[in-house]
Amino acid sequence: MSNEAKQQLVESTLRLAPVVPVVIIEDASKAVGMARALVAGGIPSIEVTLRTAAALDAVRAIAAEVEGAFVGVGTVLTARDLEAAYKAGAKFAVSPGSSPRLLDAAADHDLPLLPGAATSSEAMNLLERGYRFQKFFPAVPAGGSKLIGAWASPLPQITFCPTGGISLANAGEFLALPNVVCVGGSWLTPAHLLAAGDFAAIEKLAREASQLGR
Repeated sequence: MSNEAKQQLVESTLRLAPVVPVVIIEDASKAVGMARALVAGGIPSIEVTLRTAAALDAVRAIAAEVEGAFVGVGTVLTARDLEAAYKAGAKFAVSPGSSPRLLDAAADHDLPLLPGAATSSEAMNLLERGYRFQKFFPAVPAGGSKLIGAWASPLPQITFCPTGGISLANAGEFLALPNVVCVGGSWLTPAHLLAAGDFAAIEKLAREASQLGR
C-alpha cells in the first residue's frame, strides 16, 4: 500500500469523531463491552495502548466482535509492535514519537501509522517522510494549544491529533485550531469504570465527547 493511501486511511479514521479514546486495559474480557459502549456513544475509533499484557487480546476481541469499531494500537515503538498490532486486527497504529527504525518498518508495512511529534523539527522530519497526519504528544506538557496553534501558519501541510493531558475541560481549545482534526484522551475509559464494567457510564462519557467541537 502506498504511503498516500495509508495517509488517507489515517485521515478517514481520525475524522470519524472529535476524540480518539486512549485505552489502557488490564482485563481483556472488558474489551468488547467497552468498545460497544464507545461506538454506541458515537466514538468508533479506539486506540488500545500496548502498556498491558491484555492489550493485544483486547484488540483481537474488538476487531472480531464489535461492529462499527475502528480499533488501533498505541504505544507502538518497534517493528515487532507494528506486526503484532497488524496480526491482532488493528486498523491503525500510533506511536508516542518516532525513530528511524520504526519509520523504516512502517514504510514497508500496510498498517497505517500515526507517529508522534513534540517539536517543529520532529514534525518537519515526519513531513519529509510523507506524514501529513501526526500525533502531537505530550500535548499539554509540550506547550499545549498555543504551541500547536503557532505551527498552523508555517506548517499548514500537517494536521495533528493532540494527545497527552487532554480532558473534556480543555479539548475544545485544541479542536478549535485549524490544524487539529481530533484529540486523543484517556478520560473516556477511566480505570475504575473499566474495572467495574460500567459500560453505561463509558457510553455516557463517549456521547458527551462526540459532541465536542460541533
